Amino acid sequence: MTNPSVIHLRRAATSLVLDARGPGLPRVVHWGADLGPLPADDLPALVDATIPPVVPSSFDAPTVLSLLPEASAGWSGRPGLAGHRDGTAWSTAFRLDRLDVVDDTTTGSADGTSGGGAAGPEQGRVALGGDPVRVSEADDDRGGPGAARVTVRASDPAAALALTVEITLDPTGLLTVRHRLRNDGDAAYELRELTPVLPVPAVASELLDLTGRWCRERAPQRHPWPMGAWVREGRHGRTGHDATLLLVAGTPGFDFGHGEVWAVHTAWSGDHVTVAERRPTGESTLGGGELLAPGEIVLAPGEEYATPLLYAVHSAAGLDGLSDVLHRHLRARPEHPGTPRPVTLNVWEAVYFDHDLARLTALADRAAEVGVERFVLDDGWFRGRRHDRAGLGDWYVDDGVWPDGLQPLIDHVRGHGMQFGLWVEPEMVNPDSDLFRAHPDWVLAAPGRLPPEWRHQQVLDLAHPEAYEHLLGRLDALLAGHDGIAYLKWDHNRDLTEAGHRGRPGVHAQTVAVYRLLDELRRRHPGVEIESCSSGGARVDLEILRRTDRVWASDCNDALERLAIQRWTGLLLPPELVGTHIGPERSHTTHRVHDLGFRAVTALFGHHGIEWDIGSIDAAQRAELAAWVALHKRLRPLLHSGRVVRVDHPDLAVQAHGVIAHDGSQAVYAVSRLTTSAAQVPGAVRLPGLDPARRYSVRPPAGLPEPAVLQLTEPGWLPKGITLSGAVLGTVGVQLPALHPEQALLLEVTAVG
Repeated sequence: MTNPSVIHLRRAATSLVLDARGPGLPRVVHWGADLGPLPADDLPALVDATIPPVVPSSFDAPTVLSLLPEASAGWSGRPGLAGHRDGTAWSTAFRLDRLDVVDDTTTGSADGTSGGGAAGPEQGRVALGGDPVRVSEADDDRGGPGAARVTVRASDPAAALALTVEITLDPTGLLTVRHRLRNDGDAAYELRELTPVLPVPAVASELLDLTGRWCRERAPQRHPWPMGAWVREGRHGRTGHDATLLLVAGTPGFDFGHGEVWAVHTAWSGDHVTVAERRPTGESTLGGGELLAPGEIVLAPGEEYATPLLYAVHSAAGLDGLSDVLHRHLRARPEHPGTPRPVTLNVWEAVYFDHDLARLTALADRAAEVGVERFVLDDGWFRGRRHDRAGLGDWYVDDGVWPDGLQPLIDHVRGHGMQFGLWVEPEMVNPDSDLFRAHPDWVLAAPGRLPPEWRHQQVLDLAHPEAYEHLLGRLDALLAGHDGIAYLKWDHNRDLTEAGHRGRPGVHAQTVAVYRLLDELRRRHPGVEIESCSSGGARVDLEILRRTDRVWASDCNDALERLAIQRWTGLLLPPELVGTHIGPERSHTTHRVHDLGFRAVTALFGHHGIEWDIGSIDAAQRAELAAWVALHKRLRPLLHSGRVVRVDHPDLAVQAHGVIAHDGSQAVYAVSRLTTSAAQVPGAVRLPGLDPARRYSVRPPAGLPEPAVLQLTEPGWLPKGITLSGAVLGTVGVQLPALHPEQALLLEVTAVG
């Protein structure tokens, strides 16, 4: 090891350089584009080249930003750590005790601390001032095989605190950071904030994040990055409809297909903060962590707190490059769904609370006819649940509605070869329920009063041991007592407001308890899949997705609204993790009316399904619906494995996106008209991402109704298709028909020869 205190790790197109030469915490010298196999002698020079100068009216020594920003190092921005021990230990000066590197290069390339070549597993395991450290791969599975991992251990004896920083660079180039803080003092330490941050260069001068509300999730907003902090706080007790899945900083004018971008995601399902900060002293940072209430985390002597994982990703190829890294990472997880995503029919918008075995079996018959593979019974099956004001918490089949139980419906559904799924909302309780009447003390609340009701609901305190055991027992009995429940649509329909646990803030404990509950249920019932639904898309984050198999992006099935919701949800998640259903002709939430073709194209690309009373439609509509379902099944292997691209088109009335096979052999694109345009004919639509050296056949799928178009004749090439090179399709594109508003055209692209 020529210089074990300067570390250069490489994965995919990403480099991470750490400077651990000083006595304090290391700093991130570079996180971003791959720097190549740097010679060992270049690493100290690289570090020296990035140290800021001393300027007038400032500190007498250069101020550098470490892995944990500290006032003791001259940092005057948002603190990385805030807390105290009865008014003491309010400021820290951590000193580096040990630095371990595991650079497993069995997969991918790496440049360790040993010159220009790739460092092997043993070369990458070093400790400051000593011999190589042997670190068992079983000690830490962050990032999986081929990941590079750095563990920094530091302490502040005066504050009696110990800090561990865990950094992983996985084979896709995705970076994760987590802090662990231990109280080594003799008295309790109240933690107020512990937030991982990463630097980004000055060229990143614009910010993009997402906001939203119920039925309008994932609305983008962007602006120049000014001096100061752009702080996104989620205080909903769940991830939130307005949560920004990614907070992105980039070069001016970045878009889906171009620009250099850096982004972070806070993987936590409770209160959280994500922040971008630019200081007048020259530093720019992105970070995120848990948002803690006063007194929520008080560490007893010897206790430790771990932050949520901060996911960080860089791309030199715009927002699609970020998504490609994240999608590859998610698809490589052991827990990622490994079977084809079944086409799902949810009965909510067909029957609501009106449950009747004969009607539901008839609906299952129709579902099987059109190709449905999973039939989900939604709200209304349990005791007292004839409307949304009663019954939550009483998780017993209502024998007044289901005198023979659910098994007859389950058996009928399975007889068609379909899976059976069931809706639950375990974390909530109606005051009008047997459970609440028996245990009003099992509700998250401030002392002496209940929080305001939301949808006639309160929240069960799952950190209460008896409440947790009761709920686990009921869900376990529900699954064990029925032969064939393969799926739970797990809903969460209200914010956690004034959520108290035994007189203290309870959101953190509730979030951890929900994770524990899901983990235990999956351990007991490993074949059951779970959807994260939360009034639609209010619990979408990478920590809940470690325990669930898909998310419900929105309660809005209006295809026009869904185009934007799904486009921006896809910034973080691959299509197979996002429920995308064909709704009824008239939308339940907006009352807008759409043709089946537009609804079907919009729903085609995700985890496909139907949210519609298909028992009431005529034979012609069923035949068309069956054709769209069959097309999805044919394209599903591509849609759920390929690389997502979103087209940057100058006409904002035109939206286009696609999925391309990683080997470049095929692709499918959708082009949608959102509204009318000033131009009579929109410009040609480029089809990006194809292999420029290969030739491709481009044509609409056969056998499906054509969308309505404005002009008298279509472009001449469209009826029979056209064959062009990937270079031409990506650079020039193809002229498409001028669609009427709220119409969509699907194009299949296949490599020729």
